[in-house]
Amino acid sequence: MNRYKKLFSDTLILGLGTFGSKLLVFLLMPFYTAWLSTDQYSTAELITSTANLLIPLACVGIANGIFRFAADRASNKAEVFSSSIALLLGGSCVFLILSPLLGLIDYFDGYLWLIVLYVLLANLQSVCAQYVRAIDRTRLFAVQGILNTVFTVLFNLLLLWWLDLGVTGYVLSVIAGNLVTTVFLVCVAQLWRAFRFSNIKKELIKELLWFSLPLVPTTVCWLITDLSDRYMVTYFCGANENGIYSAAYKIPTIINLVSGIFLQAWQFSAVAESSNEEECKEFYSRVFRGFLSVIMIGTAGLILFSRFLSGLLLNSAYFEAWRYMPTLLCAAAIEAVVAFLATVYMVRKKSMHSFVTAMVGTLANLLLNFLLIPRIGALGAALATMASYFAVMLVRLFDVRRMIPFRLCLPRLCISSILLTLAVVAMTCEIPGRFWWTAGLTLLIVALNALALWDSLKGILRFRRRKEF
Repeated sequence: MNRYKKLFSDTLILGLGTFGSKLLVFLLMPFYTAWLSTDQYSTAELITSTANLLIPLACVGIANGIFRFAADRASNKAEVFSSSIALLLGGSCVFLILSPLLGLIDYFDGYLWLIVLYVLLANLQSVCAQYVRAIDRTRLFAVQGILNTVFTVLFNLLLLWWLDLGVTGYVLSVIAGNLVTTVFLVCVAQLWRAFRFSNIKKELIKELLWFSLPLVPTTVCWLITDLSDRYMVTYFCGANENGIYSAAYKIPTIINLVSGIFLQAWQFSAVAESSNEEECKEFYSRVFRGFLSVIMIGTAGLILFSRFLSGLLLNSAYFEAWRYMPTLLCAAAIEAVVAFLATVYMVRKKSMHSFVTAMVGTLANLLLNFLLIPRIGALGAALATMASYFAVMLVRLFDVRRMIPFRLCLPRLCISSILLTLAVVAMTCEIPGRFWWTAGLTLLIVALNALALWDSLKGILRFRRRKEF
């Protein structure tokens, strides 16, 4: 199958499987904000964010490693799966032994068991799902994503609406969704056939650890970048303001959703097509050009209608969240570019570069949070997030070209980023006619990137015709 056709097909399947389910959760925001007070919502978000911080530590990053090694065409899939499960079990045992230390944090009093269950089941589900994706069972991977969401929503309705369990019900619904999805994957993919003690190889475990371990602090760095905002907004501004700020993140997740769907398909194509250096450069260049166009156009449109979307999707108590959305939307766009560049590190197995560049963003984020949040509140946290992602993007833009020297569209990337920043300023500040100023900037972004997107599509079509001829 043509590489572009394969990428498009996988993206479509993952999109159909992911978008509908994520959209359902997104549309349930009014339900969550109606049944949870701002304080409760803040607590629930901090619990799940803390659990997400512990997830890569407990699984020693193997959820990333299993995909990279199993997706390699020359790999022994059963040996990769068996060795990965062995590493997961070892990491989980260490986590269980150390988990009582979480009890020292008063904030988690009564919620420790939820955090432990959340981490263990999320890791098991992730490893099984990433293995299924790596062996090119894209449809099954998409279906499990739908099932995970559907069961999480059903458990939400049961535990929040019917039993009124509040924070506990919110977190338990995610745990139960992961459990059901894991059982489904094991049964349908017959994963027990892939696991054998004889397939656990010491050398492979070393390779997996060498690749995966640097990704643990990398993931932790990104989670700290996200989690530090919530903790510091809570500390300086109170739980009520953090609840509003957390709600502001929900609309920027549209960008994370769209880019995440594509990048899941792109990662497989990038690994599979990494053997020929010249074709690899051309492949990266064409795909990045189109990806950048879609992200910039979509972000500009969401910034323009951020206030309207806030009123439509959030409870009235959370309406002020719209003030932080334009900044967080811009941050999400830059984050998408950063994530695309990270695929170069994955393909070349340079996970240490991923860690070092992520550390730049985390340090910048922490420093800016301390400087800005006490002065301008939650908006300072949003600005710190945007600036930290921008710093990582700059570092990675120059770093990845030493590994795969593909075209980065730097002039268009710089101009689009400046125009997006101006749109954020126009929408956030109380200036006369801000909507129309933002609309004008949005049109400029669309014009600049639509032409590049069309050129990219024409280039792909010409490339396909040459190959077919």
